Amino acid sequence: MNLFRKIFGIKSDDDQEHIRNDERSKYMPEIELPIDERFTINFKANGGKFLYCENQNEVDENFKNILEENDWQDRQALIFDDRLSEKFENFNLKTTKRTTEADYFFTTCEYLISNDGSLLISSNQIAEKKLRELPINFVIFATTSQFVETISEGLHGIKDKNRNKIPTNITTIKHFKASDDDDFLSYGSSTKNLYLLLLEDL
Repeated sequence: MNLFRKIFGIKSDDDQEHIRNDERSKYMPEIELPIDERFTINFKANGGKFLYCENQNEVDENFKNILEENDWQDRQALIFDDRLSEKFENFNLKTTKRTTEADYFFTTCEYLISNDGSLLISSNQIAEKKLRELPINFVIFATTSQFVETISEGLHGIKDKNRNKIPTNITTIKHFKASDDDDFLSYGSSTKNLYLLLLEDL
C-alpha cells in the first residue's frame, strides 16, 4: 500500500484508470492499476482531499491539521458513531447529534469504491439523515482494508457483515467539489467538502 506515496506526486491530467506499457504489443490488453491506486486517482478527480496515514499517530497529526486549517478546534462536530468519539477522545471534540448545530461531520464509512472514487455509507454512519441534511464539511476516517472494486461488491460486504440486521439508508458520496453543481450528471446530489483520513491496516 506504500504505492500511495508515489501517487501524490502525480500532477498530469492524463491520469487514467489503466496504463499502457509501451514495450507491450498494441494488441495486448492494458495493464490495470491496483485497486488502491485506482481509488486514489478517481477520488482526487472527484475533488476529495486525501490523507494517507501509515499509523494512528499520523492520523492524529493529520486530523489536528484539518481542524487548524479550518478553525474547527472549538466548533461542533456532528458524530453519530460513539466509537469514533472514543477513538479521538484526546482531541476533546465538541460533539452534537443535531445537524443544525454542527460545523462539520466526522464519521466512518462502509467501503471505498475503487472504480469511481466514491464512499459507501449507511445508517451506521448517517442514521436516517439525507446527505443534504448533513453539514457541507465532511471528515471521514477509513482503513485500507475497506477497498472494494464496485458498489455491488460493497453492498454484498454490508450484507455479509450485518446478517442479523442489515443497515438502512445506504448511499454513496461522490461529489466533492462545487463545480459538480453545474454538471447535470450530479443533479440531485449533495456536493461536500470532504477530507479522507485513510489508515494503513493491511
